[in-house]
Amino acid sequence: MDWLEAELKRALARKDPEPGFGARLSARSRGGRPGTFSRRWLAAAASVLVLAGSGAAYRHYEGVRAKDKVMLAVRLAGGKLNQVQNRVLGVAK
Repeated sequence: MDWLEAELKRALARKDPEPGFGARLSARSRGGRPGTFSRRWLAAAASVLVLAGSGAAYRHYEGVRAKDKVMLAVRLAGGKLNQVQNRVLGVAK
């Protein structure tokens, strides 16, 4: 056996649990670690805030796009009206 195999065999060898392992395990399964519950709520609240913020940002983005489209339409209509007005005034002279 080479040294790597020996190290793996030693690292993966069966070991007896430390004293009090069963008591610690059952205590954790009943109550969990302190602070775990609040961390979960904090993570959930952060997720909700991120989703709400991204929704608001998307609505703002869509509003800006809509405003740009309306402004383009107004500029095009204004240009066409200006052409018509020039023709009408040119004929009237």
